Amino acid sequence: MNEQIKGKYLPVGTVVLLRNGTKRVMINGFCTMDASKPDKVYDYSGVLFPEGSLSSDQTLLFDHEQIVRVDHMGLVDQEEQDFKVKLAQIVAASQNGANPATQGTTPATPVAPAAPQAPQNPQNPTGM
Repeated sequence: MNEQIKGKYLPVGTVVLLRNGTKRVMINGFCTMDASKPDKVYDYSGVLFPEGSLSSDQTLLFDHEQIVRVDHMGLVDQEEQDFKVKLAQIVAASQNGANPATQGTTPATPVAPAAPQAPQNPQNPTGM
């Protein structure tokens, strides 16, 4: 993994390629749960790039270790840095047995994780 992506968490808006993926993903959230695996919290949620969110059931869940390439970094400013400090505190608390739901977080929309693949129909790249 290259030096650019060793530390968690990449900023919202970062565009990445996932292992075994042929389509890029833009990060749009953190620490998301899948309803079918309630004990698993994924590092990131994302949407296909450049399409974005086409429907609520197309959110992708993935972990930091699945990222093989960063094509674009999202915005890093003071607000984002302050958020990362709070996120690290919440993650640390949850790993120590505390319930993150009691610390001001909101439940995530559950969806199944998958490495996105390139559309099969070049005339209809969004698959719609």
